[in-house]
Amino acid sequence: MNTSIVISENLNTKIDNRTARVGVIGLGYVGLPLALLFSEQRFRVTGFDIDVRKVSALCNGESYIFRIPPTDIQAARRQSFWATADYSYISEMDAVIICVPTPLDEFHQPDLSYITATAEAIAPHLRAEQLIVLESTTYPGTTEEVLVPILEKNNLSGLKAARRETAPNEFLIAFSPEREDPGNDSVARRDIPKVVGGLNPAATESAAALYGTIFNRVVRVSTPAVAEMTKLLENIYRCVNIALVNELKLLSLRMGIDIWEVIQAASTKPFGFQPFYPGPGLGGHCIPIDPFYLSWKAKQFDFHTRFIELAGEINTAMPYHVVTTVSSALNQQRKTINGAQILVLGVAYKKDIDDLRESPALTIIELLQKQGAKVGYHDPYFPHVGRGRHYDLGMDCASLDNLEHYDCVIIVTDHSDYDYEKIVRESQLVIDTRNATRGICSPKVFRS
Repeated sequence: MNTSIVISENLNTKIDNRTARVGVIGLGYVGLPLALLFSEQRFRVTGFDIDVRKVSALCNGESYIFRIPPTDIQAARRQSFWATADYSYISEMDAVIICVPTPLDEFHQPDLSYITATAEAIAPHLRAEQLIVLESTTYPGTTEEVLVPILEKNNLSGLKAARRETAPNEFLIAFSPEREDPGNDSVARRDIPKVVGGLNPAATESAAALYGTIFNRVVRVSTPAVAEMTKLLENIYRCVNIALVNELKLLSLRMGIDIWEVIQAASTKPFGFQPFYPGPGLGGHCIPIDPFYLSWKAKQFDFHTRFIELAGEINTAMPYHVVTTVSSALNQQRKTINGAQILVLGVAYKKDIDDLRESPALTIIELLQKQGAKVGYHDPYFPHVGRGRHYDLGMDCASLDNLEHYDCVIIVTDHSDYDYEKIVRESQLVIDTRNATRGICSPKVFRS
């Protein structure tokens, strides 16, 4: 019998009867929900993370993500889920899923250091017939050009990634893009189709079998590069369309037209139109970052992605537009940004979540501070904002009891908990970047 079929059947049988051990590396907004899904399906799941605080919290049945209650962690613990920072346990896993960050560096180039460090950490513990799946968003070719060579070079048994028919001394490799949408309660995670692309057919089928236990639909593609490009297309599509409405918003402001009313009217068309909405800038791990991954990779093929880069420029400029609006609105009250007391409402990158990644609020705060403003913030999801990869604020959440003491209040994130009528009533000046005050007529409100 073909050895590739035997290996695939052995792993798939373990998956079917839930005896496969599943390891998830990176227990953040992608990895932890994924680990819990597998645990719900009675798999023995081990979570790996270099952050010992996360590991300790999970082993104690605690959660550090707002939308995941401690009871979910505790239920998973009863189902044999545990977390560790010790990568030697990789050797006990039948499937290993990598969900680590892929940020940009200071020059807006891909930073794959988390992927390479993870690959180097797990390689010595690889064994034959394991399935390794990369979920981290990246440019087409990363799985084959970066991940595979590190795993092959650094494992201790001379193992190779299966490229055609799988041999007994090989491991399986696939890419499957994450499709997490923090704060989205309208679509169950199981109902989000899962794209998988393996290095060979056996890898594709094993990855499909694994994900098929927790997702209602699995979409197979021919290669890891196709799966990698699929994720980029999804987010570039959103980035470009958001840039379009952001640019139209800037024009509409000059023309005295309400862009939100325009979008609402256009949305009544039952075909050929999907609404996207303007804002103070892009946030989250995907949309502000993914287009630059493809632009960087395109240069290797002597190709300039002008359309994508223009969209990135427009979206990146939006926090600066917000600050300009603040300056103009203060000027009308014979005040300046320099020395002004300003409160930023909402620092999460979108409403009703506890996620700061790439949030435009952080840029807006830093820009205001550079111009001499005394800036505070309020966000029900963040009692403190300390230091991250691209910011170092060291600020505590302010109270909403003294809005009248601020020269300006900026609505950056439109959390549902806010009483916007009260905010407008008690504030001296409100800059609304999210249309949160729609329906509230007041000369205090400036739309940005």
